[in-house]
Amino acid sequence: MHKMFKRTAAFSLAAMIMMSQAAYAETITLATYPGTQDGNYITTQGPTDTETAGSNGYVQVGSHVDNSGYVNSGPGAVGNNGQQPEPGTGNTSSGTVIGTDGTQQNTQNTGTTQQNGQTQTTNQVVIDSSIAKPTISSETAVVYDATTNQILFDKNASQSMYPASMTKLMTALLTVENASLDDTVTYSATAVNDLESGAANVNLVEGDTLSVRDSLYALLLKSACEVANGLAEKVGGSQENFVAMMNQRAQQLGCQNTHFDNASGLNSNTHYTTAYDMALITKAAFDNETIRTIDNTINYTLPASKNRGELKITNGNKMLNPANSQYYEGIIGGKTGYTSKAGNTLATAVEKDGHELIVVVMKSSQKHYEDTKALLDYGFKVIEASNKAQGISTDNAAGTTTGNTSETGNTGSSTGTADQGTGRWNQVSATEWQYIKADGNPCKSEWLDLGDKTYWFDDNTYMATGWRHFSNDAWYYFDTQSGAMVKNSWVIDGGKSYYLTGNGTMARNTVINGTYKVDADGVYVGQV
Repeated sequence: MHKMFKRTAAFSLAAMIMMSQAAYAETITLATYPGTQDGNYITTQGPTDTETAGSNGYVQVGSHVDNSGYVNSGPGAVGNNGQQPEPGTGNTSSGTVIGTDGTQQNTQNTGTTQQNGQTQTTNQVVIDSSIAKPTISSETAVVYDATTNQILFDKNASQSMYPASMTKLMTALLTVENASLDDTVTYSATAVNDLESGAANVNLVEGDTLSVRDSLYALLLKSACEVANGLAEKVGGSQENFVAMMNQRAQQLGCQNTHFDNASGLNSNTHYTTAYDMALITKAAFDNETIRTIDNTINYTLPASKNRGELKITNGNKMLNPANSQYYEGIIGGKTGYTSKAGNTLATAVEKDGHELIVVVMKSSQKHYEDTKALLDYGFKVIEASNKAQGISTDNAAGTTTGNTSETGNTGSSTGTADQGTGRWNQVSATEWQYIKADGNPCKSEWLDLGDKTYWFDDNTYMATGWRHFSNDAWYYFDTQSGAMVKNSWVIDGGKSYYLTGNGTMARNTVINGTYKVDADGVYVGQV
């Protein structure tokens, strides 16, 4: 655990929830390391590579880098039962990490998990064509199985449409990824006045302040448009910069035909998405525990502002309220929308029978709830029939697990530490992972010791992979699949061999095990 270098931060996730060693097998500690300038790293290039900046600001590393700037394909695997696995538990390519005995350590995943001692696998849904597809009035729609990454129903799902206030799911996602819930948002004149007539609001005026937490409740429950503007200015520095962040994030999530113009979803000819793209955004949003918790709140009281006293707001999504006839069992989140151009829109995520289904309907005429319920019923009928045909019990469907998969991808006991209150892994895209702490915020520019493994999270909140060079002139290498810091092992990169010591730093100007000499750049140059 890096006794020589680690300085434990002012708090640990374990201490925050008073977790005892008897109850949990892993220890989770936020830590800092000397010379990191509060966690700032210098570069991601390899020790002997020529520095070539990529378009996204990451430095290309040798010949192993894809266009995203990350080495190889990064962690894989979509989570089961709405819970994200740990990095490295997908069907990713083998890493080239060589142990001290000279044998290659293959970190390729078997794609299996273990629950209650039984090995389980993720099964694709087989769609039974005899099951009648629902007839819906919405112009476009999709049923997306986020557990198996399958489309179960498609009605013009790739057609560009106006999303209306479903946009606010992206606004919320970027906010929780880039701001503390306790931060203060000061609402500018532009934020509170740059609205269409009739836009949903919570009656804020210039100079009003709300915490980010209160702002998110107003955003998701009341769909307040001036709050969307204020959060955009808080996170992006300006609404224009935030819009750029929205479009970049959409690309990272795999969206192919999405362009945002504002943070609220108000009418604009160049503000559009598709049902399928919106499903990807919805999944990312409700994978975040903070957003999920806020979105499932029925009533909330906002503090007094300049023009009003305390304001009680009620969630406008009927499907989330158990007392409403539109309520849907298993719902984990949803967002409504309406503008004159978009019509009624609705994004909904539901977990049941070991699957997470996301339904998006667009350009509806007051039939968005009925269409969504019909599509969810259809999707779960398809899943039920598929499970029966494959002899899969609904208790074990889709590799559902109550804990985490093992970090190497091999089956092993599931301690479940990361999703029992201390934090959890969150897969953002095929190459990007976050660790969501107990307070709902992702690790950012900080180290995380999870059990016997150490991770670094860049200032964009994503887990580091490949080389990182810190301001104390120390080089570290993070496994390209699991993201764990490599220790006591050789790494081959660009045809050169490097040795990572027991504390994770790359060895330089020394002899390894009394035999193998590395030079000032850390490159193996021969035996002594």
